[in-house]
Amino acid sequence: MKFADLLIAAIQSSEIPLRFEPGAEESVARPVTDLLRQWIGAHDSEGPASLLRSQLLAELDGEITVPE
Repeated sequence: MKFADLLIAAIQSSEIPLRFEPGAEESVARPVTDLLRQWIGAHDSEGPASLLRSQLLAELDGEITVPE
């Protein structure tokens, strides 16, 4: 499953009643995803940590699926 799908499902299942127009979940998810991308990107490192960082960023961008 893609990270964006997991995040949107979490937003949809939240106990806070959200009354949004269609597509609003994506609008709510975008700032969260952007924040995570900046946070992961700030941990610039080499070696195995760099591989993990690249994988996490690819998951955020929807390039690869999230491991189960």
